[in-house]
Amino acid sequence: MKSSLRALLGAALIGAAGCLAFVLPANAAEITGAGATFPYPAYAKWAAAYKEASGVALNYQSIGSGGGIKQIKSKTVDFGASDMPLDPKDLNESGLFQWPMIMGGVVPVVNIPGVSAGQMLITGPVLADIYLGKVTKWSDPEITKLNPGVKLPDLAIAVVHRSDGSGTSFLFTSYLSEVSGDWNSKVGASTAVEWPVGIGGKGNEGVANFAGQTPGAIGYVEYAYALQNKLAFTKMMSRDGGVVTPEADAFKSAAANADWANAPGFKLVLVNQPGKGSWPITGASFIILHKVPDKADQAKEVLKFFDWAYHNGGKSAEDLAYVPIPDAVYKLVEDAWSKNIKGTDGKSLWPAG
Repeated sequence: MKSSLRALLGAALIGAAGCLAFVLPANAAEITGAGATFPYPAYAKWAAAYKEASGVALNYQSIGSGGGIKQIKSKTVDFGASDMPLDPKDLNESGLFQWPMIMGGVVPVVNIPGVSAGQMLITGPVLADIYLGKVTKWSDPEITKLNPGVKLPDLAIAVVHRSDGSGTSFLFTSYLSEVSGDWNSKVGASTAVEWPVGIGGKGNEGVANFAGQTPGAIGYVEYAYALQNKLAFTKMMSRDGGVVTPEADAFKSAAANADWANAPGFKLVLVNQPGKGSWPITGASFIILHKVPDKADQAKEVLKFFDWAYHNGGKSAEDLAYVPIPDAVYKLVEDAWSKNIKGTDGKSLWPAG
């Protein structure tokens, strides 16, 4: 990977605690958010650039999608972030509005002596069997037959998963539920499941750390974390039978099927999309805001920040191997802001002026 990308990621991933903040001068504006670790590297880059451009700081806690949903519902932050889109019914009952902000890929990562990034292939059914505890060694025939010519040791597989409520886990388990009837019936898809085997790490950061430090490990992280931590990611088999390497074009291929205009509440899950070149565990990350926020001025600042990111953050997102939201989609989103996000006086908060 290019050193410039590694440097960019290094600046974005600020500490294991996953808290992005800046020292502010007196009376400087600040907006607060919490939630998904999946988009954190991009939000960190956007926050630094926006602070320089506007003087407004972002304090974003990378605590997992479950935590972000809880915090926005309890009104302890100005916005929440989740990789699991909420159902329209849940949104309406809670007085919330959500929109897609960025897209990217979740990748399996391994720590196998002698195996480098992109060297080995894994399929969805085999991945499910590993996480079900049915395949327990890297020398298992289910794995070796996919990887002729790759020297795989007779080494126990150390399964790593998320310990917190996680949108990344939602995408991962949604994919496993699509490709494995056994997984779907025994475990299912959610931000938090009863994992049959393995050890848990908090956040993408925690899974990356465990996977990087444990010989024989397998885990799943957002692609930027695999790059930042120099983890050996695997290739995967796409829904249509192509052997796919995780990269921007593969994520874009999967994202191309997203029909946001016809998705109630902008709810779409993009795993296992058609196309030989489509990365099978692709997803969007969402921002969640109250439809009638208690603090209208803070809500306007949130909308201004994400409007700026839509218009100015695409290049830095792509540098971090994310897929920016297409122009036509963010126009849909901003139209939806003006219709749905209002002050207590009933007047729209967007455009924010």
